[in-house]
Parts: sequence; structure tokens; C-alpha cells
Amino acid sequence: MLLSLAQWLQALSPEFGYFRVFQYLTFRAVMAALTALLIGLVAGPSVIRRLRELKIGQPIRGYAMETHLAKSGTPTMGGVLILMSIAVSTLLWMDLSNRFVWIVLLVTLGFGAIGWADDWRKVVHKDPEGMRSREKYFWQSVIGLLAALYLVFSISESSNLRVLELFFNWVRSGFDVNLPPKAGLLLPFMKEVSYPLGVFGFVVLTYLVIVGSSNAVNLTDGLDGLAIMPVVLVGSALGIFAYVTGSAVYSKYLFFPHIPGSGELMVYCAAMAGAGLAFLWFNTHPAQVFMGDVGALALGASLGTIAVIVRQEIVLSIMGGIFVVEALSVMLQVSYFKYTKKRFGAGRRLLKMAPLHHHFEKQGWKETQVVVRFWIITMLLCLVGLSTLKLR
Repeated sequence: MLLSLAQWLQALSPEFGYFRVFQYLTFRAVMAALTALLIGLVAGPSVIRRLRELKIGQPIRGYAMETHLAKSGTPTMGGVLILMSIAVSTLLWMDLSNRFVWIVLLVTLGFGAIGWADDWRKVVHKDPEGMRSREKYFWQSVIGLLAALYLVFSISESSNLRVLELFFNWVRSGFDVNLPPKAGLLLPFMKEVSYPLGVFGFVVLTYLVIVGSSNAVNLTDGLDGLAIMPVVLVGSALGIFAYVTGSAVYSKYLFFPHIPGSGELMVYCAAMAGAGLAFLWFNTHPAQVFMGDVGALALGASLGTIAVIVRQEIVLSIMGGIFVVEALSVMLQVSYFKYTKKRFGAGRRLLKMAPLHHHFEKQGWKETQVVVRFWIITMLLCLVGLSTLKLR
């Protein structure tokens, strides 16, 4: 919005030439981060107070950690503060004609709506389980598949009309269309090596990355500040990848596919980092507010969507290793319990409690120890991911 205003003022009179600074992506990214941070810090107390007035308190499951029982009643659905800060800041500083930012925003808000419905059932209907898994996965799948079908053709085309044309050509051809190499699965640490996916392969991979990332972040969001800082770190790193793939010069030099328009995602990533840090101000232990599913599902989906656009799905799994391990811990715990119950008549557990952060709490770690140590691990993993920019 501000970019369009600056361009209009420049065209209006030479006196406004200094507004050319708005054309610099790095400037708008920094300003987006600061704007989102300011919005979050200023609006935070009012949002928390309003959530308290509405009595939107976090219900604690009966099988939860005993140390968490004191958190019952803490305002949840604080993710609306994050999403509001991201949306306002991004719309202010983005290039409104950029299709990639719009698709990420739509996916984020779509998953946020699913999380909002889930949280609403928990706090209003007093159901600690919230939305049932099948219903939640259905709506996640709808949004994930729609995003995948759009992205599969938009990676190689810069026009929405051309994307629509390719989609109809794909249908008329009997679902047989070859994708360019840059739409393949890129292997980190390898120069110009990608695995061809095809349309169906790309759609399936994109669906799994978006939905998987969304649920992985949601499972990680179990301790004060545990999920939001890794989201900030991973999102910031993805912003660097977006800047590289969006630049014809840097992408060629670093042997990355050039994806025109993807650089604008740096503005979104910066806004997400600023909004996340503002939320952490209120979410740090002892938390004044929880983000709830409305925040966790949305942020996870946005990370997955950005990773798909910049073709860094594998790198996302590296940098977001904490999210991956947390999700795997739940899957393994549930699978092993069901298997042993079927075979031995009584279910057994691999971990003391899942997700993994609760296992360490059962081991005697304090909540703050788990959180800070997981932050440190994420920082290291992000450095490993960023090293793939040059180590190829």
C-alpha cells in the first residue's frame, strides 16, 4: 500500500524523488518488522484485557502436567494479535500486485480461521479437545490442496491468467504436463540437483508440507514461549531464502532457481518476525496469554507455504527440526501404544509423556530450561539451513 502511494507521489512530482527508498525490498522488510512489532506491543495489553473480559481462558486437560494446572484460565486465542500484526504490517509494506504474498496471507488466515473455530469450542463450549480431528484435517486439507494447485503452476509463471491457462491445459491434456526443473524437489548442499516431481508429486508434497508444518507447530505450542521463538527464527531464515530466489543475480551466483516475485515474501517473513517478538513479550514465562490454535496452525501453515514457494522444503525440515521431532514424538507414542495394546493387551509408552517437551519435564527439567534449550537447538539448526546457501 505504501509502495503504491510512494510510486504515485514520485510520478506526481520530482520533489518526491526521495520516496524511491520504498522500492528497496530490504527497507520495506525492516519497516514491516518494526511496524508489526510496534502494533503487537501497543495492542497487546488491550487484546489480553479483552480476552479476559470475554473469559476466554485456556482449559487444561485432565491428563496434563500437574505444574500446568496453575495456568488454567490464562487467556488464550492470543494468536489473533499475531495475525492482526502480520496482516496490517504486510499490507502496508508489500507490493500489492505480488501473488505470492497474497497466497501466503490467504493460507495463513484460512488456517487461522480453523484454529479460531477450534479454540472457540474449547473456551466457549468448555470442551478441552476442541474441534474433532477429522473435521480439522478436512478443512486443513481443503486449504492445503487449493494452495498446492495454485502454486504448482505459479512457480514458473508470473501471471495469474497464465496460471489459470496452464491449469486448464493440464486438465484437457489428461493431467499430463511437464513442470520446469525449478519446480522439482531441491536437494540441499547440491548444485543444481533437483528431483522431478510432476504435477501430482508437487501437489502431494505441497499439501504434506503445509498441513504437516501447521500441525507440527501446533503440537510444539505447549510451553510458555516454546513455539513462537522457533517460528521467528525459521521464518527469518526463510526470508533470506526468499530474497535470494527472488533476485536474478544472487540466485544465479548461488545456484538457486530464480523465482520472480518470491523476494517480496521477505516483507511477510519480517512482519512475522516482528509480530512474533511482540507476542513473546507477553507469552514469556509466566505467560500472560497463549497463542492457541488460531496462532499455531496459521504460523505453521505460513512457514510451509513459504518453504514451498522458495523450493526449500527439505531445508525447512532441517531448520524446523524441533517441530519435526515434536510431531514425530506424538506419532510414535500413539502408534507404539496402540501396537502394544493390541499385542499385549495393555498399552505401553516410549516416552514418559508426549509431545517431547513434556517428556523432558517429566525427566525433571524446568519449563524454562526446556524452552531455552529448544530455542538454542533451533538457532543451531537455522545456521545449518542457512549454510546451504553457499555450501553447494
